[in-house]
Amino acid sequence: MNRNRTHKDASTSTRRAIIDLLKQRGGTDVVALSSEFSLSGMAIRQHLNALKEEGLVTYEEEARPMGRPTKLWRLTPAADRFFPSGYSELSVSLINSMKEAFGNEGLDKLLTVRNKNMQEQYLQHLGGAAGVSEKLDKLAEIRTIEGYMAEVKDQGDGSFLFIEKHCPICEAAAACTGLCNNELHLFNTLLGEHVLVERVEYILAGGGKCVYRVRENNL
Repeated sequence: MNRNRTHKDASTSTRRAIIDLLKQRGGTDVVALSSEFSLSGMAIRQHLNALKEEGLVTYEEEARPMGRPTKLWRLTPAADRFFPSGYSELSVSLINSMKEAFGNEGLDKLLTVRNKNMQEQYLQHLGGAAGVSEKLDKLAEIRTIEGYMAEVKDQGDGSFLFIEKHCPICEAAAACTGLCNNELHLFNTLLGEHVLVERVEYILAGGGKCVYRVRENNL
């Protein structure tokens, strides 16, 4: 096998792994990446610089108590092409066509039907899950299957963060904000009337991910 080709394949594989990790973690420094991939800082910087030249990553400097500021590397919007897109162009085209054919009121009715179907599907997946934590874990499973890269973080104070690191319908949601409104309503319905769900970070508002704070309403 050609040695240059083998080296190129290995570099491509490592860079894709770096992209996946940055998608999961957000801003990450070279030290953390070196530890994760068991590579030298110099090797990681070479991969990051190559990705930066392709417009896939950028960095911001974070001040540290001692020493020079640290570069935290993160993905640019151009890297979204490596993750599920949910047929974004077709979705946006269909949404615009529905608006033209049925008006906003007709589109709202269609979204209501979609939300009802999703609710039935999700309830089947949640099965006999009891309690907020178990329901969120099940919800994260199905959302991850759908491309949202979801996870749950227990905050230790009785509340949870439900985090979606990728939005496979982002372009469609930008064309139709009702999709996101219905999503919030869906989560509220699935988790029950005694659970409060609040969106605290939003991709369409410039956030790096969509984050929901979830807690039981004891009132």
